[in-house]
Amino acid sequence: MIVLLVSCRMISSAFAVTETWLDPVFVKQAFIEVSLKNEYSSGIQRLTKWNQPIKIWIEHKVADKALHEQLANTHIKDLSFITGHSITRVTRREDANIVWIFTQQDKWRDDIKRELGANALKYAHGAICKAGYKTNKVTHEIDSAVIIIPVDQAREHGKLLACIVEEITQTLGLPNDTKAAYPSIFNDETPEDLLSPLDIILLKMLYEPELKSGMDLSKVQQAIDTILKRYQRLGVLKKAAAMAKSTELYQLTSY
Repeated sequence: MIVLLVSCRMISSAFAVTETWLDPVFVKQAFIEVSLKNEYSSGIQRLTKWNQPIKIWIEHKVADKALHEQLANTHIKDLSFITGHSITRVTRREDANIVWIFTQQDKWRDDIKRELGANALKYAHGAICKAGYKTNKVTHEIDSAVIIIPVDQAREHGKLLACIVEEITQTLGLPNDTKAAYPSIFNDETPEDLLSPLDIILLKMLYEPELKSGMDLSKVQQAIDTILKRYQRLGVLKKAAAMAKSTELYQLTSY
């Protein structure tokens, strides 16, 4: 099994929003940077995504369960709609392939060690919340994931919503944070916490049938060109801003 880690970190600055999602060249490069690279490893990786339905089990070790449930359930529904991939909740851990834990800062390191392994602790410094997923060595498909959010720490930095949105989204197979994607939850300099129009496009692209787990850079580039030509013809890029504003989490949080 191969383990990939992703984290939500504190933002350092912000800059003016441009409609980058309308530019196919920009979208192609952003997709490659976000999907084929990882902040904790070097070089170009193989494409990873879920082939099997995603089943999420959530554990609450803190108060405000109703709020966390509402935010998580709403975003899960949005992600399933955007990608067309089955993402549902389960009531038993043994039925899940994603374990999602809302915890406290003083328990965070223990949770990371238990769920993600001791090696993951060296990446905890500077992170507000953390996730990791495992892939099959042969097929490169994602087969399990863990999300750990220390609620008090996230609230202290005003990033609870960002953690909920970013961590589960990255475990779908978009593991890298990069300045090449903007505006995006995959860019720490983006001030917004919700999915941007560019994020909508990146997620839709990842779960198009032309893109398959295990593809190398060359095959991914070819598939992206085909997808983007179709998106331009159908007006998908132009509709991305409206799609981002129509998500249920956007409506719920009144952004």
